Amino acid sequence: MLSRLISSTRGIPERGDVPEHIAIVMDGNGRWARKRLLPRVAGHKRGLETVRKVVARCMEQGVRHLTLFAFSSENWRRPADEVSFLMQLFMQALREEVKKLHKNNIRLRVIGDMSRFDAELVETIREAEALTAGNDALCLSIAANYGGRWDIVNAVNVMLRSQPDKRDGFTEDDLSRHLCLADVPEPDLYIRTGGEQRVSNFLLWQLAYTEFYFTDCLWPDFDEEAFAKAIESYRKRERRFGRTSEQLAPGSIKQD
Repeated sequence: MLSRLISSTRGIPERGDVPEHIAIVMDGNGRWARKRLLPRVAGHKRGLETVRKVVARCMEQGVRHLTLFAFSSENWRRPADEVSFLMQLFMQALREEVKKLHKNNIRLRVIGDMSRFDAELVETIREAEALTAGNDALCLSIAANYGGRWDIVNAVNVMLRSQPDKRDGFTEDDLSRHLCLADVPEPDLYIRTGGEQRVSNFLLWQLAYTEFYFTDCLWPDFDEEAFAKAIESYRKRERRFGRTSEQLAPGSIKQD
């Protein structure tokens, strides 16, 4: 699989009307709950329902990879009771959803720093990953205790350990093969709900040439119509990868 992956800064990836890889920052759960005079945790519960619907939409559209930002390395700064609830919800979702994912030929993986999770959660993650490892209809990656800077620093450290005698001359390929999503194409489309327009330390390396789509829609309200608008916006983009518009030939992109 690695052999067909193309770096957006070193080659020209193929593109189609449907993104091969979508990355989403699921923002707005707390505000959705607050607008309804509900505790923030109610928004997180409702947000999980939206995850199920978006996974279904991706399967219907033919999206091959979906990466969801569930919990950032900075989210530990939130109130302790909310963090505790999110960890419990994560554990519950893994246990309840993994069989459904497996039945639908969906591979589940969790990316991020597992060192801060308790042993039971890590074991549950590994069991879910092992069960679904052979599935290939959709790769669902959940970013948990993940940060883009952590991902890059971690990759650098692994790279240096793998070539201890080398002092310089490292390449982009040397580093990128050690990133969390090294074995999947770079995201074609980045979606952020909730009205904010920032990356928030998500996939900093991988988003180099990703198309961005921001919406005011809060994550629990991100329904089929909202998803369709994001896909339609993507279809209208001209993905040049450093070239001019005049260089683009419709339906034909030269590969390196």
